[in-house]
Amino acid sequence: MIGFLIFPEFQLLDAAGPISVFEIARRHTPDAPRVITVATKAGAVRSSSGIEMLARNLRSASAVTTLFVAGGEGVEAAARCRTTIAFIQRLASRGVRIASVCNGAYLLAQAGLLDGRCATTHWSCTRDFIGRYPKVRLEPDQIFIRDDQVWTSAGITAGIDLALAMIAQDHGEEISQATARQLVLYHRRSGGQSQFSTLLELKTPNGRFGSLLSWVRENLDAHLTVEALAERAGLSTRHFVRSFIAETGSTPTKAVERLRVEVARERVQSSGEAIERVAQSTGFRDPERMRRAFIRAFGQPPQSLRRSARSAGEAAGRI
Repeated sequence: MIGFLIFPEFQLLDAAGPISVFEIARRHTPDAPRVITVATKAGAVRSSSGIEMLARNLRSASAVTTLFVAGGEGVEAAARCRTTIAFIQRLASRGVRIASVCNGAYLLAQAGLLDGRCATTHWSCTRDFIGRYPKVRLEPDQIFIRDDQVWTSAGITAGIDLALAMIAQDHGEEISQATARQLVLYHRRSGGQSQFSTLLELKTPNGRFGSLLSWVRENLDAHLTVEALAERAGLSTRHFVRSFIAETGSTPTKAVERLRVEVARERVQSSGEAIERVAQSTGFRDPERMRRAFIRAFGQPPQSLRRSARSAGEAAGRI
């Protein structure tokens, strides 16, 4: 049985997303466990959206073998609740697999489950989380992380990726893939994948230059000079540069490099493709030029990021 711990002002998708994964998995294999929601008080629990979810009391979790802990706006109050923290500690001491979604990691950290472990949470919580829980080896730029029996995931939808990884571990890749297809999802983002998106980080990614930036991302091996981009945008070079900076908050050259780094990183982390080939196909041409861009962006060269991603993937796949 899989239990979902919720509390007043929890984030609805933190619970509903993974719950839907396990629901669909049950359609593909009778071995998939059923799901229950639990809270300190049985009854309707109000999420931050105002939508309520029915929960059983904590005693109903006696048969739970995996516990998901939701996050949300109410996590601060939940972290101060001795009953909630004692419940998490009690299940962990029984050997129950524990997982958190988004800032639900605060509850796991408050319970002492993350001390000395690798963990992640929503990127916006990084500074505060490190300040509160210095014993946790926080890796903020990860989708999800497994450290032994403790799993943590990044913001909201990353809980779905974590749940699919659990399905793959418990019931095999075929069931996980069938579940993802039923949910019309990309199969599963790897645990080592970045939380961030260059297009989303720009000030107005869907504004005046949105279509141009999307085209750039699909044609990174092209000769993407400022002049070429200005011509494609139908503007003089000077007007294009001024307008682009005002619209996006970035220079055209920097935006192109960030897009190249983002795509190159995805390929470095998710495949065994030669570094030289990745550099060529993403427009860096020279592996050394790509290495310098990676160090500027991530503080690490491509080879180090590849090793980290493989280690995260192997950890998530271990049974």
